[in-house]
Amino acid sequence: MSSFPTYRPRRLRRTAGLRALIRETVLDPRSLVQPVFVLEGEGRREQIEGLPGIERMSTDELVGEVDDLVESGIGGVLIFGVPDTKDESASAAYDPDGVVPQAVRAIKSRVPDFPVITDVCLCSYTDHGHCGLIQDGEVVNDLSVEVIARTALAHAEAGADLVAPSDMMDGRVAAIRSALDQDGHSNVAILSYAAKYSSALYGPFREAASSTPTFGDRRGYQMDPANSREALRELRQDVEQATDILMIKPAIAYLDIIAAAKERFDLPIAAYNTSGEYAMVKAAGEKGWIDESLVALELLTGIRRAGADFIVTYWASQVTELLG
Repeated sequence: MSSFPTYRPRRLRRTAGLRALIRETVLDPRSLVQPVFVLEGEGRREQIEGLPGIERMSTDELVGEVDDLVESGIGGVLIFGVPDTKDESASAAYDPDGVVPQAVRAIKSRVPDFPVITDVCLCSYTDHGHCGLIQDGEVVNDLSVEVIARTALAHAEAGADLVAPSDMMDGRVAAIRSALDQDGHSNVAILSYAAKYSSALYGPFREAASSTPTFGDRRGYQMDPANSREALRELRQDVEQATDILMIKPAIAYLDIIAAAKERFDLPIAAYNTSGEYAMVKAAGEKGWIDESLVALELLTGIRRAGADFIVTYWASQVTELLG
């Protein structure tokens, strides 16, 4: 037995207590953020077929859920607005009395210290479903950026802690930062979707946010899934434009991008565990093919291990059950 190894890694795997003692990556509820979809009106709740366990709801219904979210210990919420009225100029997006500002004010009045993030994009507010304004059949960049910055300002005025541009228009972080600072909101942070890929894993979200494009697709502004060096350029550009947090979306298929961002940039790194990633696990769990809770925890831990400081995930509201 002289050739048997002196170092035996299994010694520290022997019991649950030992495994916990040396665990390198910890999945904590505080590192998870729950996306929520807010409707206009009152007393409204709508199940989202592609996202089992997730509902669209009006503000009065949402604030009733906030206590449970706070009690679960999760890190915060990311609000998406689903307005009743859409138009070509996305006017409902920057309405100070629109669906998102109303929700922000209601949540902050109830739990002032609970982090509230707002998605700043135009796709749910345009009648064509694209993330920017259209001219001559094309999504135009600079005019869209003006409206996006105006939308971020409306959210900040309502009390949002962070605004999160997800449109992938060039220069929108700098425009938002300038608008916020000039209007006295220098304390409002920016969480930029810095590397958002044109992914096939967004389908259930588009149902939830009522944001499917009526023509074409988003490959002209979201990133090509084949590219990694381009992602680093996008991330660097947002750092230079003074974003406070960098986010990569999707998460599971882009762990290399998360790891590269963590290694290269001295900012908090977030990852968006998308609707398609959630729905696939849910569907397989409902079929009995996998243990949903174990798989969800493994995937979320993998995203954290890759370098995400926090994760936007539809499992956040279920975290107490998942972590057991």
